Amino acid sequence: HLTNQSKNAALRALDQKVHFFDWRRFLMLPDNSGGHAAFQDTFVSQFHKFYPDPFVLPKSTWDYIVQFWYLDLSQTDSIMQECYSVFGPEPRLPSCMLRSYLLALKLKVTSITVWCRMLKETPLYAILSGFSFGDTPGVGTFYDFFSRIWQHDSNNLSPKDRFPKIKKTPKGKKKGDKTPCDSSSMASKLLPLLEHWQLKPQNPFFLIFRLYQQQFLDQSIHRGLVNPRHLALAGDGTPVRTAAQQRKKRICHCKEKGRSSCDCKRHYSQPDCNWGWDSHRECYFFGYHLYMYVASDSFSDLPVFPLLERASRHDMLSFLHSFFTMKAYLPEFQIEKLLLDSAHDAYAVYEYCRREHITPFIDLNPGHTGHFTYKDDFTIDDDGVPVCKLGLRMHKDGYEAAKHRAKYRCPKSNRKRGCFCEHPCSPAKYGRTVHIFTDDNPRLFNIPPRDSKAWETEYDRRTSVERSNKREKEDYKLEDGRHRSTKMWYCRLYGIMMLQHLDAWEMPSAEAFQESLLGLTA
Repeated sequence: HLTNQSKNAALRALDQKVHFFDWRRFLMLPDNSGGHAAFQDTFVSQFHKFYPDPFVLPKSTWDYIVQFWYLDLSQTDSIMQECYSVFGPEPRLPSCMLRSYLLALKLKVTSITVWCRMLKETPLYAILSGFSFGDTPGVGTFYDFFSRIWQHDSNNLSPKDRFPKIKKTPKGKKKGDKTPCDSSSMASKLLPLLEHWQLKPQNPFFLIFRLYQQQFLDQSIHRGLVNPRHLALAGDGTPVRTAAQQRKKRICHCKEKGRSSCDCKRHYSQPDCNWGWDSHRECYFFGYHLYMYVASDSFSDLPVFPLLERASRHDMLSFLHSFFTMKAYLPEFQIEKLLLDSAHDAYAVYEYCRREHITPFIDLNPGHTGHFTYKDDFTIDDDGVPVCKLGLRMHKDGYEAAKHRAKYRCPKSNRKRGCFCEHPCSPAKYGRTVHIFTDDNPRLFNIPPRDSKAWETEYDRRTSVERSNKREKEDYKLEDGRHRSTKMWYCRLYGIMMLQHLDAWEMPSAEAFQESLLGLTA
């Protein structure tokens, strides 16, 4: 019952004790000494064999042949070498398995079973993956590969046996409204905790992220598509529907005892998913809440970091968790601008951005208290003191540091008698109160100001994260995956993100590649 890492450590310790025995003769770890050049040589030799007239292939086929010809995945073999046992049959090369899975996503094949059949029937798919036609992996080999890049014994982050949730996530009150939540209070409580409690990159998807970072994100940085030293980051959440209904079954014996309904634990097939409110479609959905960060200053809307949360989570909670998780995985990235929608409008977020020297571009939430429009029945004196409609200067009654505003009361009122004005301007017994925002309010007094052309131009780039989510959900059919585990949803999500970076890389034209390929095969 030892893991592969434990087996390898035990064999290394035994190798140090038994000097006269050479264990290396029996090692069956994946070996790709030829690297990416070996894949290209194999492809050229087999491509000319099965396609003596390559011009019969359509233009769309040549486009992804060019992409996968230049896609170097040789680092996958060295990164995943510790995930394989030293004994047993020789495994498939991890680079070929990953390349084949990316090719399936590129062709919008949602079933691994269907893809394995296509590998056996179509020579081009087999040799472009790096396999020999007639010797392609089966369904079990693919799922074994997914288990190796998932660093956890369980396929989900939560246990399958848990108590059922009684209440459903509340929906928005008006058309287009998101789930109601006191995001300002949530941010003020959780952000200081997450800021001081530094998260560590020890999630089960760490190896998947490492494959994505070293072979795709770093390549986009090297090509000048993403600038990690001066990064403008756009973040937003989007629903990911994984099933039409929640699947669960009883594990207790209450029904046998005559109790039709009980609050005992249930066995869930998707324990990391629950019900959430989709404000765009105005309906409930079962699945995840995907929070995505995108480099808004990249011309191709390139994704940077994702996180799958429960569907019931608000954008603010997903933002706080995913932001500090991203900082743990990408500590070298220096964020200069943060582009968010009105769901993230909270004083704690502005104050954090001020401390970290980040320029926030956040739209104001009209539903929050303490708005920025003053009433028309009083004026502001030269020294900033409000004057009521009777011409009396109001008395200062404290300062709210959390909201950066000073509080003023009616001059003809006190805490004992209340308001004793002959012509009260408020029906409240407490008397009329006015809040004046100070100049150090980071929410209202932005640099650049919200009414400036510079702020509008920069904030317009926030839609880059929406375009990126559209690419994942509609172009690459993210929600069409027939999966029941968080492991497979992360594999599918990161595979699509890899293809988004691959699509942004500059490649030679299909005509130029055909000429060079014919020269190689001549």
